[in-house]
Amino acid sequence: MVLTVADLERTVAFYQTVLGMTPEQFQPADGSTRWALKFGQQKINLHPADGPFDPKARAPLPGSADLCFLTDAPLAEWQAHLAAHDLTVEDGPVARTGATGPIMSLYVRDPDGNLIEISHATTA
Repeated sequence: MVLTVADLERTVAFYQTVLGMTPEQFQPADGSTRWALKFGQQKINLHPADGPFDPKARAPLPGSADLCFLTDAPLAEWQAHLAAHDLTVEDGPVARTGATGPIMSLYVRDPDGNLIEISHATTA
């Protein structure tokens, strides 16, 4: 997965501080320097909006993503954590249906305006 971002430093700080992801600088085969955000066995590559790497989406734009992250932590803990970072919860907690069943979700935005859904599995 790739996010096109307006400001690499601001994006890295948000995902590291707020969502606990680990930033990683790496060099692909072409020798350039790039950034990624790692979490578990997943990673999000970051492409700067003013110079996205090829190949890329047809119209790479900051703020055009809608991401959902599953958490084991209760949403009340997330609400307190988000409030401590002065982030506005746009919606939630609200019941949704995730890939594996019922979830409760909170919605916030990252620095580029991407919609971030933080979800906790519930029992039906």
